[in-house]
Amino acid sequence: MGRLMLLDSASLYFRAFFAYRDHEALTAPDGTVVNALRGMVEFVATLSAKHRPDAVVACWDEAWRPQWRVDLIDSYKTQRAEDDGSETDTTDGLLGPQVPLIAEVLGLLGIPVVGAADHEADDVIGTLATQASGPVDVVTGDRDLFQLVDDDRGVRVLYPAIGGIRDAQVVTGEWMVDKYGVRPDQYVDYSVMRGDASDGLPGVAGIGEKTAAALLQEFGDLDGILAAAADPSSSLKPRPRASLLASTDYIAAAREVVTVRRDALPATTYVLSPVDEPALRAFGEQWGLGGVVDRVVEGLAR
Repeated sequence: MGRLMLLDSASLYFRAFFAYRDHEALTAPDGTVVNALRGMVEFVATLSAKHRPDAVVACWDEAWRPQWRVDLIDSYKTQRAEDDGSETDTTDGLLGPQVPLIAEVLGLLGIPVVGAADHEADDVIGTLATQASGPVDVVTGDRDLFQLVDDDRGVRVLYPAIGGIRDAQVVTGEWMVDKYGVRPDQYVDYSVMRGDASDGLPGVAGIGEKTAAALLQEFGDLDGILAAAADPSSSLKPRPRASLLASTDYIAAAREVVTVRRDALPATTYVLSPVDEPALRAFGEQWGLGGVVDRVVEGLAR
């Protein structure tokens, strides 16, 4: 296989929902809001046309907040949790009904939808990227997946930050060193120390991005940093030393939480298929997708 594109599906359909905010204009003939559905198809069309993958797989959250991660850090994603355990309520109930339609249209496009029990899409992406025999593009708005970047294997991340999907930043190891001062293999430790409020990870008190990068540059990894913290003769300053020594339990748990699994699925877990164009066009008519159907067919055909 040539270049494989892995979609972080929830990251993208949430982005689509908020990118296409005109709910009243983006509705199906029956009045159903389809802004995320329409946006997701637009994203696939744009990505396919620009990056020309040989295969596309949509990676799915079978568990967006897996219990085993919560058992390690109970604050994990608590700010996203609602009483019914659904993330989609943050969108006034308008996104939830579109998610099954997004899965359906991806299937019609010949894009397998792949999840793993009790795992997030991140873990599916990590597993498929590791199993891939050729280069891989990971499309996500989640920086934690930067840990998968591998210049030697051609694994890179397409990160739609300010510029959006069309102008997504191509994240390589060199780019990460220039941007953050850390290598991909250091990114988990970097993320653990600086924390991530959106994921409910507090980080190590007093250690932000710049300090975390500086510590990794000096000591290599968290094991080296913790060894320096325990060594009174090391060059580590008193404040970060005290914070690190007070955070050893958090650090051990957070490293496991942040690390993307590479073994969430057995090998050969999906089957590629061609676009079902007649069914896709009927689906587009039913849900009012308009000209985006032509664009996505053209993009995938390239």
